[in-house]
Amino acid sequence: MTSQDSARLGGLWNHRNFRLLLIGETTSKLGTSITSVLLPLLAVGTLHASPWMIGLLTAAPWVPWLIIGLPAGAWVDRLPRRTIMLSCNLVSATLLVSVPAAWWLDTLSIWHVLVVALLTGAASVFFSTAYSAYLPSLIDKADLMDGNAKLQAADQTTRVAGPGLGGLIAQFLGSATGLLFEVLAYLVSTVCLLSIRATESRPAREPRPMIREIADGLRFVTGDRYVRTITVFGAAVNMALAGYQATQIVFLVRSVGAAPSLVGMLVAFGGAGGILGGLAASRVSRRFGTARGLLYVQLVASPFGLLIPLTHEGPRLALFAVGSTMMMAGLVACNVIIVSFRQSYCPPELIGRVTATTLFVNFSTIPLGALLGGAMNTVLGLRPTMWVVCVGLCATSGILLSAPLRRLRDLPVSQHVPAA
Repeated sequence: MTSQDSARLGGLWNHRNFRLLLIGETTSKLGTSITSVLLPLLAVGTLHASPWMIGLLTAAPWVPWLIIGLPAGAWVDRLPRRTIMLSCNLVSATLLVSVPAAWWLDTLSIWHVLVVALLTGAASVFFSTAYSAYLPSLIDKADLMDGNAKLQAADQTTRVAGPGLGGLIAQFLGSATGLLFEVLAYLVSTVCLLSIRATESRPAREPRPMIREIADGLRFVTGDRYVRTITVFGAAVNMALAGYQATQIVFLVRSVGAAPSLVGMLVAFGGAGGILGGLAASRVSRRFGTARGLLYVQLVASPFGLLIPLTHEGPRLALFAVGSTMMMAGLVACNVIIVSFRQSYCPPELIGRVTATTLFVNFSTIPLGALLGGAMNTVLGLRPTMWVVCVGLCATSGILLSAPLRRLRDLPVSQHVPAA
C-alpha cells in the first residue's frame, strides 16, 4: 500500500503535506485576522483617521490586484509556486515589523500604515495566486472539495478567534505592538511550507511573451460560460462585501457604541458562520449538486444580512450576531464550491493564469467597494450605508438566477466532461 493510499484511508488528516499546509495557513490567517481588527483600531484610536481614511485603508491591500493581478498569473505558471509563497511571507513579515518600530520611535502616521497595507497587498497577490494553483499538485483532484472545505473552515475558525484576540490585544498591549503577532504567524507559515515534501508537477511548455500568456487566461475566463458567470458573481459579491467591511467596525463603534473588546466578539460571529459554511459545503454539494447547492445556499443565507443594519445597543446586538453568522456561512460555502470547481475544471497548464484572471476580476471590485463604502459613510451616514451594502449582497443572487447554472444539478469537473 502506497503512502498516498494510506493517506486516503484516513482522509486528508493523515496526508502529511496537506496537514503542514493547513497548519501553516491557519496560523498565518489567524495573524491576518488579528491584524484586520488592529489596523482599523490603530487608525481610529491612535491616528484619529476619518471614515474616508478608513475606507482607503480597507481598499489599500486590494489595489495591487488592479496593477499586477494579471501578470502574477503568468509568473506563477512559470516559477515554483512554493518558492513564490515563501518569498511573499518573508516580505510581508518585514513590512509589518516597520509599523510597531515607527510607533515606538513616535514617527508613525496613517500614510505609513497605508503604504504597508498596499505593499503587503502586493505580496498577497502573488501568494494567493500561487496558493490556489499549488493545492491541486499537493492532493488528488477527488480530494479538492474536501481540502478546500477544511482550509476554509480553518480560515473561518481564525476569523472567530482573531477578532476577539485582536480586541484584547489592542486593549492590553496596544494596536501597534499587536502587529508582531502576524509577523510571528508569517514565520510559522514559512517553516511549515519548508517542511512540505512534494514535487510540483507542471506541464512543460515553451516560454512565450508575457502578453500572450496573459491573453490565454483572459480568453479562457471570458470564453467559458461557467467560469465567466461565477467570476461575475464573485466580483459583485466582493464589491458589496468590501463596503460592508469598510463600515462594520466604525458602525459598531460610533453608531452602536460598542467597546473595542465587544467589537472583536461581534465581528467573530461572522467567522463562526464561515466555519459552518466551510463544514456544510461538501454536504450541500453531495445532497443537491454543486450548481444547485451554490444557488440554494446564496438564496437562503444572504437575506439574513438585512438584520445587521437593525443592530442597536442591548438585546438588539443579537441581530448583528445572527445576521453576520448566516450571511458569512452562505458566502464561505459558495466560495468552497467555486474554488473547487475552478481547480478541477481548468487545464493544469493554465491554472495559474486562470486563477489570477478570476481573482483579478473578483478582487478589482474590492477597492471600489471599500472606497464607495467610505464615501457613503461620509455622505449618507453609517447606518444607511450598512443598509445599502447588505441589500447589495442579497441582490447578487440575481446573477446566479439569470445564468445557465440554474438549469444544472452539478457543475462540470473538466472541460471534457459535460455538466449534469
